[in-house]
Amino acid sequence: MAVAERTAIGTAHNRASASAGAGASASAGAGARASAGVGKGVDASRGGRFAAQDRVFFGLTRFFAALVLIALAGILVALVVEAWPALRQSGFGFLFGTTWSPADDVYGAVVAGYGTIVTSAIALLLAVPVSFGIAVFLTEMCPARLARPLGVAVELLAGIPSIIYGFWGLFVLAPVLQEHVQPLLSATGLPIFAGPPLGIGVFTAGVVLALMVLPFVASVMRDVFQTVPAVLKESAYGLGCTTWEVVRHIVLPYTRVGVVGGVMLGLGRALGETMAVTFVIGNANRLSPSLFAPGNSIASTLANEFAEADPALHIPSLFALGLLLFVITFVVLGVAKWLVQRSAARAGA
Repeated sequence: MAVAERTAIGTAHNRASASAGAGASASAGAGARASAGVGKGVDASRGGRFAAQDRVFFGLTRFFAALVLIALAGILVALVVEAWPALRQSGFGFLFGTTWSPADDVYGAVVAGYGTIVTSAIALLLAVPVSFGIAVFLTEMCPARLARPLGVAVELLAGIPSIIYGFWGLFVLAPVLQEHVQPLLSATGLPIFAGPPLGIGVFTAGVVLALMVLPFVASVMRDVFQTVPAVLKESAYGLGCTTWEVVRHIVLPYTRVGVVGGVMLGLGRALGETMAVTFVIGNANRLSPSLFAPGNSIASTLANEFAEADPALHIPSLFALGLLLFVITFVVLGVAKWLVQRSAARAGA
């Protein structure tokens, strides 16, 4: 009898334990399902919030990008509208005229355009090789303790105001060129170096511009040269290449786009420079094949004449010069971009 009672009690206890376990499992399952439901709701809420943030961010960045195009179009439209009276009066004769006479209301852009292009070309011819040498030295051959101080010194040149370059060019550089450089160039007998050494002129303006654009071009070249992976250069050195071969066959192909961008940055500074050029170019509205002769540029013409210009036709002609400078810059940058793409296509082929 005692055995039967103990057996019955054990069986009841087991059934109670099983029922309690089943209840606990059901409660745990319900809790897990509830937690999963809450988790899914939280994830959905966070996903919606992130999607909204992405839409706002996309809209802002698209607006900023469109703002550049809007500003560019606005500048172009304003130039065309303000220059239209002069363009309507002179037509294509404005682009090919060599006479700029406000007293006679005769305006031609050849002299100013010629001075702008020639001075910028001289600046690039002098600045780009020097900038390239500076960048190569700082990234490949300069001791580590000197690389940073020299780099900072080059960058500080870009912070000097242009009017300081103009003063220095007029009172220091022009006499030096007149006494020591221009006589030597005149002795070559080349037509572009004909005439008396006056000190001021198109050549002096080009030299001053070269000094002004040099820090921009050198800084950009140095920065892009530093992006070349060290393993590429070390592999080339391991194969027995010289420093020049590494720069020519490894560094320059890898940084082609950046180098061209630096040169275009310097060209943009040279094309639009005003005060420094105004001090040393001579401000003469005449066309001469000699680089030693005084000349004019678009920027210097605007700086000299805009304040006292007659609103009837003189001011529209100055706006037309600004429009011409805008077009020259756009064409130069477009050609540079095309050359980079063509070079990249050839390299890929």
